[in-house]
Amino acid sequence: MSGEHRVPISAAFRVWLRIGLLGFGGPAGQIALMQEELVDRRRWISQERFLHALNFCMLLPGPEAQQLAIYAGWLLHRTPGGLVAGTLFVLPGALVVLILSAFYARFGGVGVVAALFEGLKPAVIAIIVDALLAIGKRALHGPGRIALAIAAYVGIAFYAVPFPLIVLGAGLAGFALRLGPATGAAQAVAGGVEYAVGDVAARAAHTRPSWGRALRTLAIGIALWWAPVLALAIALGRTHVVVREGIFFGQVAVVTFGGAYAVLAYVTQAAVARFGWLGAGQMLDGLGLAETTPGPLILVTQFVGFLGAYHHPGSLDPMIAGVLGAALTTWVTFAPCFLWIFLGAPFIEGLRGQARLSSALAAITAAVVGVILNLSLWFALHTLFGRLDEARVLGAHLLIPAWVTLDGFGLAIAIAAFAALRVLRFRIPVVVLIAALAGLARMLLAR
Repeated sequence: MSGEHRVPISAAFRVWLRIGLLGFGGPAGQIALMQEELVDRRRWISQERFLHALNFCMLLPGPEAQQLAIYAGWLLHRTPGGLVAGTLFVLPGALVVLILSAFYARFGGVGVVAALFEGLKPAVIAIIVDALLAIGKRALHGPGRIALAIAAYVGIAFYAVPFPLIVLGAGLAGFALRLGPATGAAQAVAGGVEYAVGDVAARAAHTRPSWGRALRTLAIGIALWWAPVLALAIALGRTHVVVREGIFFGQVAVVTFGGAYAVLAYVTQAAVARFGWLGAGQMLDGLGLAETTPGPLILVTQFVGFLGAYHHPGSLDPMIAGVLGAALTTWVTFAPCFLWIFLGAPFIEGLRGQARLSSALAAITAAVVGVILNLSLWFALHTLFGRLDEARVLGAHLLIPAWVTLDGFGLAIAIAAFAALRVLRFRIPVVVLIAALAGLARMLLAR
């Protein structure tokens, strides 16, 4: 039976809003929340369908957790369900990040705010590592997947191999080697449990692929994606920073495989070094802001868009420019996520149960673990050390920390935050709040 006849869309709206408000902890926490709400608690989507959708979303550019929400909403209530799920997944966090970005831009240099971020940034290290362990536990079953994760880490960390090539190589390796599905969980549900969208239910009409519908979806999706950029280019000029941000982040949306963690180093390099929209320290602060809010971590790009336009407003008021930069960045980042799902999901639904496809998706998930490991170390080095030296050994690019510049306070915060997450099972907002208050206390004691 089709899920749309068994789950009222009003009930789905409330659940998606709840997920949007409680979606802390990055993709690992958000995926776990959807697993609990949609599969375990409400029995709306079977485990097999949920995992199949997740593996497909890991293959796509953009935030995989939001795309999983769009996919699930689409399964339950067609295109309107996908629009509701994907929008509510992002909207609460986007509004909070916008408010915090404006506050940071206006008061970020104030001592109290700066002190809060001094405690916050080391806690971000612990949050990223915690997510790494959670994803690794799900993805790295067997020596083949572990080897792929190591190869991905070495390639991106030491030899700057582009992430799309890592994804392509891992997918081909998984397809050829038949590593099995991306989880060790049983695919069949015991006990005759009935789901609104089950494993073997007859396929609803909207889940059957149609090339005509796919072409219409592609045309409409691309037009809606780029229409705001074109409108602002006409109004402000092609060289205005808001338009440049829209073009840049629209392009980034096509290559952000693995979500925010996987692409953040590239965004940081471009926004800080190439465009000069903000400083490296501000970029770390932006990730800290994104970590304190619900929604995808890629919302950090909204912070970048706000600060870049705020600092280079042209003829606009800085705050208005910042809001425009944030809004356009958010649009071009998340609009294509709906396009990928509405375009590809019907075809992917037809491939359920094919062993080679499942193996390819599992291999890509394993490679993403290696990429996240690289980002974890990158952030740890830049947060905990005042100076990093660069060296090349056998063609590999190495970052060597100057140990005399180690921030002992930051290291202590990072260790304590990790223990709070892994041992004491504190929720991320609690850890972030305590870490920020520790930074404030440090400032007060130093006076």
